[in-house]
Amino acid sequence: MGILKEESGQGAAEYLLIFGGVIVIVIAAALYYKNYLSGMGSEINKTDLQNINNSLNDLMNNHILNH
Repeated sequence: MGILKEESGQGAAEYLLIFGGVIVIVIAAALYYKNYLSGMGSEINKTDLQNINNSLNDLMNNHILNH
């Protein structure tokens, strides 16, 4: 009856179940907020990249004019 008293793998199995539950919750949250998350990329790319590009051009022009 050594098989019934063997508990060495129980801790690892419990950690796997907890880890699996966390993964399921994260995937469910990502699917729930899918539209919100997908909309963030397009807004950032349009305005922020243009502002950064303009700022870099201004810095380069000022550096060239000062030297």
